[in-house]
Amino acid sequence: MRLDDEALRALAHLEATGLGRSQAIRRALVNEAQRLQRRESLAAEVRALEADESDRQEMLEVAAMMESLRAPR
Repeated sequence: MRLDDEALRALAHLEATGLGRSQAIRRALVNEAQRLQRRESLAAEVRALEADESDRQEMLEVAAMMESLRAPR
């Protein structure tokens, strides 16, 4: 597989920090995999919260309370 210009610039930037090519690629792959895992974990947490009816009810109550405290327009 060949790298496009954007990927080559990113690789050059990583190599400029003193990383070898293999080390830079390895680090980038691991970092991206961890970022995706965090994103998936966060999405699962959001789905769980959205499915929690008591939590949804509490959010509605807090929103109603905040609205009642808002200054008149």
